[in-house]
Amino acid sequence: MGALAEKILQGDRLALARVLTLIENETEEGYAALQELFPHTGRAHLIGVTGAPGTGKSTLVNALARYFRQAGENPAKSVAVVAVDPSSPFSGGAILGDRVRMRDLAGDTGVFIRSMATRGSLGGLAVNTSGVVQALDAAGYDLIFIETVGAGQAEVEVARLAHTTMVIEAPGFGDDIQAIKAGILEIADILVVNKADLPSAESTERALRTMLQLGGKSKELRDENFSLGETHKLNRELKLSVAEGAEWLPPIIRTVATEGQGIEGLAQAVVEHYDYLARSGELLWREKSRLRNELHTLVQETLLSRWKKNISAEELERMVEKLVRRELSPWQAASALIDGKLV
Repeated sequence: MGALAEKILQGDRLALARVLTLIENETEEGYAALQELFPHTGRAHLIGVTGAPGTGKSTLVNALARYFRQAGENPAKSVAVVAVDPSSPFSGGAILGDRVRMRDLAGDTGVFIRSMATRGSLGGLAVNTSGVVQALDAAGYDLIFIETVGAGQAEVEVARLAHTTMVIEAPGFGDDIQAIKAGILEIADILVVNKADLPSAESTERALRTMLQLGGKSKELRDENFSLGETHKLNRELKLSVAEGAEWLPPIIRTVATEGQGIEGLAQAVVEHYDYLARSGELLWREKSRLRNELHTLVQETLLSRWKKNISAEELERMVEKLVRRELSPWQAASALIDGKLV
C-alpha cells in the first residue's frame, strides 16, 4: 500500500488533505490512492444537503454537525463536510464562503471540512465530489455532509450520491413553484423549513405538505402545528410502521439554524431515516445504485477523453464546417466521428 493511503487509514489529517487535493486535480497519484482506499469505504452515512441559495444550508450543516459532535446520543461520532462552493472566475478555486460560515467547527479535531469548486460542473456538485467523499469515508468519518452549491433546479444530482437527502426551503424565496417545476420534492427524504421564525413559515410548510400529498408521498395528518424543536409526529408514526413494511414518508421539520432551534428534531429524523434504510434493505439498493451511477459517469468521461485524443482539432473543425453547410446532420457527424469514418 502507498504511503499516503496508509497514513490516511492511520488518521493523518494532513495526508488526507493532500490526497483530496490530488483527487480534485485529477492526478494519477490521487486515483492510485483512491484505488487503495476503496476497500475501506462503505461505512459512512452520506447526507446530501440541497436547496436554493440563501436558504441557510451552511448554517444548518454547521448546527447539525455541532449537535452530532456534542449533544447527540453518541457525541464521539466523527463528521466530515464537503461544501461545494461556486468557482472563482479568476483562479477557478472555491470561493470558501461555506467554510467561513462553519468556523464554529474549526477547533474540533473530530470534524473535517473541505471546500470544493464546481469548476463549471452542473447539478450542484463538482466532478470529483464522489472521489473526495470516498476518501473521507475510508478515513473513518461516520457522517459525511455533502452540501451542494445551491444551483436551484439542477440540484438533483446529490440524490445519486447521498443515502439521505435533505431539501432546505425558506419562507419568502418563491421556492414553492421551484419545487413543483424542478421535481425537487421527489429527491427529498427530509424537508426542512429553515428560518421558521419568519411570518410566512406556516404557508411555506403548508405548500410543501400539499405538494407531498399531491405526489402521493404523504398522508392526511391532523394536529400538525408543531412547535420549533419538537420531534415531528410523522417521524414517530413512521418509527412504529417501518416494521410493517411501510414506505418512508418525508417529514417536514421547522428550524431556525442560527438559534439552534429544531436541530434536535432534525438530527433525530436523519438517524431514523438511516435506520429505516438499513431495516428495509433500501440502504443496499441505494449503495448499489450510487456505485452504478458512478461507474456510468467514469465510463463516459474515460471514453470521451480517449476519443478527444484520437481526433485532431482540424478534423473536428472540418466536421463542423460540413454541419454549417448542411452537408451532414449532427447525428451523421457524431456517428462518423465515433466510428472514425471521417467524410
